[in-house]
Amino acid sequence: MVHRVALITGGTRGIGLGIARCLAREGYALALNGVRPAEAVAGVLHELREQGVPVEYFPADISLTEERRRLVEAVRERFGQLNLLVNNAGVAPQVRADILEATEESFERLLRINLQAPYFLTQAVARWMIEQKRADVHFPACVVFITSVSATVASVNRGDYCISKAGLSMAAQLWAVRLAEFGISVYEVRPGIIRTDMTAPVQERYDRLIAEGLTLQPRWGTPEDVGKAVAMLARGDLLYSTGAIIVVDGGLTVARL
Repeated sequence: MVHRVALITGGTRGIGLGIARCLAREGYALALNGVRPAEAVAGVLHELREQGVPVEYFPADISLTEERRRLVEAVRERFGQLNLLVNNAGVAPQVRADILEATEESFERLLRINLQAPYFLTQAVARWMIEQKRADVHFPACVVFITSVSATVASVNRGDYCISKAGLSMAAQLWAVRLAEFGISVYEVRPGIIRTDMTAPVQERYDRLIAEGLTLQPRWGTPEDVGKAVAMLARGDLLYSTGAIIVVDGGLTVARL
């Protein structure tokens, strides 16, 4: 059986793992990227392989140009094709600081990891996808950017994160425009408050806000909520919607009086 292949950055934990689980159920072979050593993710790889699909782990720091290049080459060598890129990897500020006090070092770190890395990884992957489309016009190819409601919802104690996600949202639009002529769809999936290790430090605060009505659906989102949205896009359910923003936030950003 020939599987479609998905490369998921940050694919062994949190939202990325939720996406990987959903894509495995869709029959995708998985190329998972992260920065942890291989032995630290062995259990996750075993779990996903039990879905009956090929799963490989490619450790690489995609904020570094050379490591991005090696990642794409390694995926190409192992699988020979790539149908789906999910730009999921991202980090929160190491310190949540008011923008009156925030440092340039934190700003530069978040922009490099959360924006520059996926922007240029997409460039490298897009060139390969175009090559595949030219060889076979029917070759299915798609790019998904995982952003955040912080792309439009201002949080003054993590301005660097908000700006990185706003920039990533524009990157998704830019790549949708540029790749349309090749028949490569590009989407943005915009999660809200998702229960992961990244949000664990603020769990008590968001428990209270959700109980007070922050979201229309009174619960935390799960990584699988996001994964199901990506799976829908990967199946081609929205083929006439390139450039679309899929909001997975339980109604958090619905304007209300």
